[in-house]
Amino acid sequence: MPQQPALLPMSDQSTREVSRRSILKFASLAGAGALFAPALAACAGPKSATTASTAGAGAAGGTLSIVLNRNLVSLDNKLNQYDAAVTVQRAVREALTKIGDKLTPELMLAESFEQTKPTEWTVKLRDDIHYSDKSKVTVEDVETALRLYFEVKAGYVASQFPEQPTFAKIDDRTFTLTTKSPVVSLNSLMSNILITPAKDNKAEELDSGLGTGPFTVASSDSGTGTYRLVRNDNYWGTPAKLDTVNVGYQEEEGARVIAITSGQTDVIDTITPESATSLKTNSDIDVIETPGTRLIHLFYNFRKPAGSPLANPKVREALTYAIDHESLIKALMNGQVTSAEGVVPTTLAGFAKTGEYTYDVAKAKQMLADNGGSGLKVRIIWEDSEFAGASRVLEAVSQMLAAVGVTAELKMIPKGGEINAWRRGEAGDWDILANGYGNQTGLALTNLQGQYGGTAEKEKTRDTYHGFVVPEITALLDQAAAESDEAKRNDLLKQAQDKIWAEWPAVWAWTPNNVLAKRKRVQNLNLRATNSYDLAAVTVSA
Repeated sequence: MPQQPALLPMSDQSTREVSRRSILKFASLAGAGALFAPALAACAGPKSATTASTAGAGAAGGTLSIVLNRNLVSLDNKLNQYDAAVTVQRAVREALTKIGDKLTPELMLAESFEQTKPTEWTVKLRDDIHYSDKSKVTVEDVETALRLYFEVKAGYVASQFPEQPTFAKIDDRTFTLTTKSPVVSLNSLMSNILITPAKDNKAEELDSGLGTGPFTVASSDSGTGTYRLVRNDNYWGTPAKLDTVNVGYQEEEGARVIAITSGQTDVIDTITPESATSLKTNSDIDVIETPGTRLIHLFYNFRKPAGSPLANPKVREALTYAIDHESLIKALMNGQVTSAEGVVPTTLAGFAKTGEYTYDVAKAKQMLADNGGSGLKVRIIWEDSEFAGASRVLEAVSQMLAAVGVTAELKMIPKGGEINAWRRGEAGDWDILANGYGNQTGLALTNLQGQYGGTAEKEKTRDTYHGFVVPEITALLDQAAAESDEAKRNDLLKQAQDKIWAEWPAVWAWTPNNVLAKRKRVQNLNLRATNSYDLAAVTVSA
């Protein structure tokens, strides 16, 4: 029976002692009205405000406050789209389509979005949509938005497209999107292209500006991650219920827990198992948990030179046997995560089971010895608050690696510490990245192309996922993206996922449950599998 390594006391607990300074900082922000929460867009295919039976009615009013665990540096998603940010971003800006509760595409700004030829989609804009200043949404706005997502350096969303569609205007409301090969999921992918007036859009993150969403930006400070949103009284769809949503962030979980238990804030996200367990005992608070679509993995750096031990898949495989994931899940994650059985979450359409992570210290040692990995030294990096309890989980991982003779250096990149430069290998070298990869389309294909569909051409500009370039896998994914027959497409995806697993891309991977805490006065908050929710529907009682 495999031995169980002791989980030693951690030097950096996620439920850290809250310093007097952080509490005072939080209190000052809350007192200034700057530290509160977000709002999302209207429901799928929303009725216009002039025709909806509920238009102008049922607006309960009031203010909702949300404190995020990460700094929301942008109100669009060109460079980053971590889960909780989606709720806020889509309260202000909307896309042609949206992904609904069933993880399928639904119409939003588009009246129709149809595949008219194998390589062509024809899109028609609704005739009643407009921005918060009542200016019309134009075909040119969509064209500019799509182009800028592909122009931005190290773009997160663009990497999920198999290719950039060619845009052609037909009339003032209609256009086509054409690709060289069929892209059967284009209506889902376009749900991530948020629309902004062309004259105000840029190939960079935007922290303010006009949108079509149910809320407008009254004030913003991307440096501190604080935003004040107010209801868009000119919204083209069903109006939001709330008057105001205040968004802030606090990296120390203890401070966020104090904030919600004391009533200073209404909603906090991404909390550790210990905090969730404690909050469940509070009669004023609800803890919501749902299965997630986000994968967290300890991903290898595939830019290592050929002579590096980590360039050998046998060495990468060996390190996986060092990780006692069952103990981690039980002792540090309170059973709120599921160990991966493949390279994407099981909740995604097109998932294929490819294997399981196994704990076997003897096998790890033997494989390392047989493949030149003895005495290996690795650097593990992650961004602060990348996932709940990250520091202590990774400290435990380093202890497990030490048990098989591997020395791990842990390096946390502070928020705002240029994690993207580290990912691209521009800020320093690393071996393993603890990273979360969210999914907002409900499709395994989105993750697979974004992470494993790299090409040599993309790698020239460091626009692959940490150097992962395997032409055979990319070819299979491109075929799957072009295949209209679902059964054939899933077979191609299964082949690709089997080949990816054989490359051993991660030391370990897991899918966390979405965990959110809210005060009971907050109603109609429907937490989706994508770890986001429609803020326009949320209400608060006195």
